[in-house]
Amino acid sequence: MRSALALIGCCLITLARASADDGLDRAGPLAHWKLAGDAADATGRFDAQNRGIAFSPGGPDGASPAARFDGRASHLAVKPDPRLSPGLRDFTLALWVRTGDSPGDDSGDLVALYDETKRIGFNLSLRTSANATGLASAGQLQFGIDAAVTPQWTDEGRPGSAVLAFALSVHDGRLYAGTADNAPRAAGRVYQYTASGEWTDCGAPDRCNAVTSLIAYNGALYAATGKYRFAGSSLPESNNPHLGGGVFRYEGGSRWSAAGRLPGVEAVGGMAVFRGQLYASSLYKPAGFFRREPGGAWTPLPTPDGQRVVSLAAFNDALWATSYDDARVYRYDGAHWEDLGRLGDNTQTYSFTVHRGRLCVGTWPSGRVFRWIDGRWDDLGRLSDELEVMGMHVHNGQLYGGTLPLGAVFRYDGDQSWTKTAQLDTTPDVKYRRVWTMAQFDGRLFASTLPSGRIHALEAGPCVTYDRQFPAGWQHLAAVKRGGLLQLYVSGHEVAQSRPFDPAQFNLVSDAPLHIGAGSGDFFHGSLADVQLYHRALNDAELSALAQP
Repeated sequence: MRSALALIGCCLITLARASADDGLDRAGPLAHWKLAGDAADATGRFDAQNRGIAFSPGGPDGASPAARFDGRASHLAVKPDPRLSPGLRDFTLALWVRTGDSPGDDSGDLVALYDETKRIGFNLSLRTSANATGLASAGQLQFGIDAAVTPQWTDEGRPGSAVLAFALSVHDGRLYAGTADNAPRAAGRVYQYTASGEWTDCGAPDRCNAVTSLIAYNGALYAATGKYRFAGSSLPESNNPHLGGGVFRYEGGSRWSAAGRLPGVEAVGGMAVFRGQLYASSLYKPAGFFRREPGGAWTPLPTPDGQRVVSLAAFNDALWATSYDDARVYRYDGAHWEDLGRLGDNTQTYSFTVHRGRLCVGTWPSGRVFRWIDGRWDDLGRLSDELEVMGMHVHNGQLYGGTLPLGAVFRYDGDQSWTKTAQLDTTPDVKYRRVWTMAQFDGRLFASTLPSGRIHALEAGPCVTYDRQFPAGWQHLAAVKRGGLLQLYVSGHEVAQSRPFDPAQFNLVSDAPLHIGAGSGDFFHGSLADVQLYHRALNDAELSALAQP
């Protein structure tokens, strides 16, 4: 055994030394894809394959060409080359990005050199991520590395006396949780995560027992409410008689202003932003689907064949919806619904997430995840013996799913294989434990649980996030690994930094291809220019100079 371990260690050292002694100049960029009309590398070493990219004028300086990515399939691919892997070195990714052209889509992945099977490499993304009830984040910049480390969950406390956090959402540099509570006379409240295990009460927007959805919209945080039927989770009912269906705008502190009520709705199921407008659905029957008009009124819209649409997600210029009626998924083009069929032998479909450019959805009672590909639903497998997959999210290169009845989180490792990372809720003597919803914040994946009401966070390799909406238009950004820190820069200024880590544990030697505009999340939708990779950490003066058009 010792000799085998010694051999593995020698091999790793040899790979690291080989990548360090390849004779390349470290002062200048290792690779430089100007994207000024072609996919060539200006250093002559790593030309990319153009897979559907268009080039057009209007780059960062207003005149030079830039590469346009359609968010559907177009991207650039660089064939595997050991010289591209940073190994144990510091490195810098620098590029110009323009977003704001995709009101019905996620911005997506920017640059990735990552082996999803081995969990080794780096990911740089700009994500707008839906979750089970609303929007986890909008325009969140994410940068992470991994070398197959064992992921660690931490208990981040319980917001108030919550039975669960229905909603988790990142807005303006903060993480918020919307809770449900069946304690006597308790109302649903919103809490802000302020420190490890600490949640600050932001007040109760409504009188009912649950805040069922949170979403960032037009620069503000919105909350939707409901009277949750706790018996649906085999728990004692609430004695709070008040119905929900209200939508409220957060005004700071514990102040909320009314933003209308959904007529005839007992509980809001989900909210989404699609083509610049806010949409909401009904959790319970009768089915309801609504759009908020510029004046603030909520317009009732038809539902597909009178069926409920619950979780909502904007993807590929359409609004997609799960249903608690007959386990179907529907797609809305702004005027009409399209029935995309029933998913296996199920009765309900739950939350969406985008993985490797494909929309994925969880189900009940098969406990399986399906993805939409080439006009059909592809089965990604069952999460052990679980019955329901609800919260899902892509974090640092991997897809995670939360389950019922165990209350566990599983990681997708490909080929219909799911690995349990942990059971988060261990409440004794209950029928159901759920991992309800997820969001990424401060570089970690947060997950809410029922019935403990506690929220847990996962770190699967060092990761850093810029937890504010990335500005539209041309912006220069840089992602830097500098010793035991990851850093993000926008317009030459540092905007976020990871927690310290031991760099010796992260040897990023990989034989995976490098992708520009694609990765483990969604295909990029927008424009890119002047993509550079350095195998060293650029200093502040160098990053500031690169940020000049």
